[in-house]
Amino acid sequence: MKPWATLFIFFSVISGVLAAKPSDTFEKFQSLSRSGPVDLDSASFKELTTVPRDYYAAVILTAIDARYGCIMCREFDSEWDLISRSWNKGTKLEGLKVVFGTLDFDHGKDVFQKLLLQTAPVLLLFPPTVGPFAKVDAEPARFDFTGPVTADQIYSWIGRHLPDGPRPPLIRPVNYMRIASAITLLMGAATLFTVLSPYVLPIIQNRNLWAAVSLIAILLFTSGQMFNHIRKVPYVAGDGHGGISYFAGGFQNQFGLETQIVAAIYAVLSFATIALAVKVPRMEDVKGQQLAVITWGAVLFATYSFLLSVFKTKNGGYPFYLPPF
Repeated sequence: MKPWATLFIFFSVISGVLAAKPSDTFEKFQSLSRSGPVDLDSASFKELTTVPRDYYAAVILTAIDARYGCIMCREFDSEWDLISRSWNKGTKLEGLKVVFGTLDFDHGKDVFQKLLLQTAPVLLLFPPTVGPFAKVDAEPARFDFTGPVTADQIYSWIGRHLPDGPRPPLIRPVNYMRIASAITLLMGAATLFTVLSPYVLPIIQNRNLWAAVSLIAILLFTSGQMFNHIRKVPYVAGDGHGGISYFAGGFQNQFGLETQIVAAIYAVLSFATIALAVKVPRMEDVKGQQLAVITWGAVLFATYSFLLSVFKTKNGGYPFYLPPF
């Protein structure tokens, strides 16, 4: 009976060691993480992903060194660190164990060759094979990076492969440099405004300036500039007789030069009206005032006459006109 008892005790010890091995492995890598992902090599990667395991192992295979030209690897490195730190510092489902690791190509070339990886980065999520969250299929889930990816997307992808329950939120650290830069820019803008306000405010508050800007905007829009941008109209067109046609027939067509001519006509009419209504009454010289009235009146009459002729060109059936056009 003694040999059988010895054999029984031996197998009990072996089974106890094997049963404790997954937890020991998790504790080992968890202590190495320091709240961030564990830096792996070929041997530690094999140790972390070997079976049996009672934990999830999320490992990103990357190539950060600049000589490999993997821009995505370098850009996502900080995002991967953020994922690991957020998970390790938060409240998780009781009994749920997850280890985050990073295997760089320089330290795990044989692993890349064994997995037949031609590109990087690649994320592998190894499920537990023993314990309350064990999976029947021990094959890892794989995420291939086909473009720029954020930590939120990867964190959501990992969460879909984990059991339901509470998990730590993804928390980005406060970017104090951005806050300081924003405050500095704001203070600089306030200082610049304070220094320049005696010179800038009179210009901004000038009613004549705003009236001129408003008038120019009105002339542009009423002359058909927006129509030109929408319809992509030609600037001019031929008249069929070897000449150039400046005005398109009909109200649904127009040329680029046509709108500029119409805008100029509207501008002359506007300034003539403003001069007659505002400037001329303020003139103290009676003879000069009479001359200004006659001059601006003639400009107004001739320009409006030309506008009617343009309108008649657009609509041949229009019966009215003013001389000399």
